[in-house]
Amino acid sequence: MQSFHHRFHHSQHLLRPSTTFLLPLTTNLRHPPPPPPRFTMSISSSSIQENSEHLLTQVLTYHNQTKHSFTNYARGPRGLDWANQPNPFRRYLSAPLRPLLHPSDSDNSSPLYDSLFHSLPPSKPISKTTISEFFYDSLALSAWKSTGFSTWSLRVNPSSGNLHPTEAYIISPPIESVSDSYFVAHYAPKEHSLEIRTQIPSEFFAKLLPNGSFLIGLSSIFWREAWKYGERAFRYCNHDVGHAIAAVTMAAAAQGWDVKLLDGLGHDELKKLMGLDVYPELEIPSTTMKGKLQEIEFEHPDCLLLLYPNEIQEIDISYKDLSAAISEFSKLDWKGEPNSLSKEHICWDIIYKTSEAIKKPLTLEKNIIIEPFQKSGNCSSNPYNTLNLRELVRKRRSAVDMDGVTSMSRETFYQILLHCLPSGFQQVQKRQLGLPYRAMDWDSEVHCVLFVHRVIDLPKGLYFLVRNEEHFDDLKNSTKSDFKWEKPEGCPLELPLYELGRADCMKLSKHLSCHQDIASDGCFSLGMVAHFEPTLRKKGVWMYPRLFWETGVVGHVLYLEAHAVGISATGIGCFFDDPVHEVLGLTGSNYQSLYHFTVGGPVVDKRIMSLPAYPGPTHDA
Repeated sequence: MQSFHHRFHHSQHLLRPSTTFLLPLTTNLRHPPPPPPRFTMSISSSSIQENSEHLLTQVLTYHNQTKHSFTNYARGPRGLDWANQPNPFRRYLSAPLRPLLHPSDSDNSSPLYDSLFHSLPPSKPISKTTISEFFYDSLALSAWKSTGFSTWSLRVNPSSGNLHPTEAYIISPPIESVSDSYFVAHYAPKEHSLEIRTQIPSEFFAKLLPNGSFLIGLSSIFWREAWKYGERAFRYCNHDVGHAIAAVTMAAAAQGWDVKLLDGLGHDELKKLMGLDVYPELEIPSTTMKGKLQEIEFEHPDCLLLLYPNEIQEIDISYKDLSAAISEFSKLDWKGEPNSLSKEHICWDIIYKTSEAIKKPLTLEKNIIIEPFQKSGNCSSNPYNTLNLRELVRKRRSAVDMDGVTSMSRETFYQILLHCLPSGFQQVQKRQLGLPYRAMDWDSEVHCVLFVHRVIDLPKGLYFLVRNEEHFDDLKNSTKSDFKWEKPEGCPLELPLYELGRADCMKLSKHLSCHQDIASDGCFSLGMVAHFEPTLRKKGVWMYPRLFWETGVVGHVLYLEAHAVGISATGIGCFFDDPVHEVLGLTGSNYQSLYHFTVGGPVVDKRIMSLPAYPGPTHDA
């Protein structure tokens, strides 16, 4: 391993940043670089293949243009325009508001967190109580924070920069004291209430969806994230969708409900179902623009989740019939006008060109396959604190700093990684069958490269968690030839974790994550490496955001695992993309790093005061 160790120290020398690199969040709006070629989004009858290549080129252009490097960060605003900071709360003005119940944070009826990875409890019926608990445990406010003249809210679902671009909708049968009819409603987290947008025909559920089920739709407001992060915001919005999917799935599990992504539906169906055609179409400019652009505050429909009693073993849904029924939704009586979020905006054109390119079409041939719940592996006596799910998710926080001292046992490290496996307690990892990954309907495409800093009895160094073992040979052949690819000592048989090489990676991981100490001061940090261009070519460019969703789901599990063992975690969206690939020896676009994370002992800022989530301040913070 001498060559590996020598190369690591040599890499750290090469990875020192130039003294002339641009500061984050800077760009020149007057003289932006030439925009990427603009491609027609309609499918030509003469060449579907040519159009597919055009769409793929747009996605690859976006991905490459928004990479950070040591000499240049992705394009973003010059600084934070506080006067136009987006309102973090979407409201539909004049829509009927139906308050939900406020469960107790210490309610013992919520199942123990760890138990949900082994089996789901018996399902509860849909009621005001269970729906209130579900939203309270998934997408609600968790606290308010205050220091000096600043006050801001936190939520159960984490978000890049705490900007919360994700909005949620429920499509449900009647719920007593909420709606006497079948309905579509927007969830308002600040009020912990449902805004009733419209009533829908009873046949929609009676004929098309399983008994006892309902739907959750997720959408993104790109502007909320782009206000701070510029062009890279599209990536972060989709991280947040993944976090929301995981938060929804875990909260549903506590009610005994299973979750499945209805991914046969396309962009147009989701837009109609959630009532998002209320927004005017954005005319995408050919370059970056600044001004009063209210249409930029539209919501992009991301996904639709079916929540159903876990006792149901088989679901027969016709996407053709479902699409036909949704096509009539535009004729319904929709209530409420969306509130304005900012007075002025910046339109980063490449975000919206890319969001057009990745719009998923309706795919009638997709089937809903309900595979048996697969429990996750267990190798430790019990590293988890005896927290129930509600206590855990509502106490979860993103660490701002790590203490650089806290360590964890090797068994706890392995246990955390066992809960990161998509297939659960299986000899081969591929299908997503465990909690919360089973909500997604594709084979796992995301792996983890780990920088181990402070794990007792585990050598410091570089490790790799293979989350789809079908990729093992390709990964081994695509990375550096002298990597060891050996199972570390004490590693459970069912955990596909491999040691690549031993070295002190603290400086390296810090440099790779935009020189942030938080990446080196934890117990371990990691980068999530996705099987990238081959996936987009094989399955379609609409998989691009879904790769980020998968990283968000993994990240959400890391958040919960860290807090369950008494420490903390933080997602890291800022990292130097290609230098990460260089450390691994990856070339081309077959594999790309999409998200970084760090887990360790947090440093608590005692200057910040924590306030209850409800009732919160009367003003928008």
